[in-house]
Amino acid sequence: MLTVNKLLPQGRGLAAVLLRRAAEVSLDWRQRQHSHLEVTDSQGRRLEVSLPQAPPLRDADVLVAEDGSLIRVLAAPQPVLLVRACAEHGSPLDLLRAAYQLGLRQVALALEADQLMVEADPALAETLRQQHLIVTEAQLAFEPVGAAPAATGHGHGHGHGPDCAHGHDHGHDHPPH
Repeated sequence: MLTVNKLLPQGRGLAAVLLRRAAEVSLDWRQRQHSHLEVTDSQGRRLEVSLPQAPPLRDADVLVAEDGSLIRVLAAPQPVLLVRACAEHGSPLDLLRAAYQLGLRQVALALEADQLMVEADPALAETLRQQHLIVTEAQLAFEPVGAAPAATGHGHGHGHGPDCAHGHDHGHDHPPH
């Protein structure tokens, strides 16, 4: 097993050609929060990652193995909830309120101009729906704000479901959002 004990945040200082040749390891958010874990990279090598007091690993971080080889970290798609304001039954302030409340509960979240993204949690989804927010389940890479050395405002290239599934019958149909 190959030991990995060095982290280069976002591959800073490395030439693009080296990054293109690097092996990759795809990890979800929970895995990327651990400084000690065992994983298999894209070349089939077993790696023992042992980083002293490392912050959470971020998408595009680069690990350096004891033999000098490079391993790029990729944020793996995982179950997430996309949360948007319901224009028909609320306001954009509802989304801001939800972000504030989630922050108070120390829930990791990714912020975009028109939506929040949090790890999938059925109880949390129901709570958000009760606040008249549109909650959609998806499988996407999750890069929460806060512990990031780099910005998280990257494009995901994902779509959103048209239904406002907040679980309340208001006696009328929802137009597509």
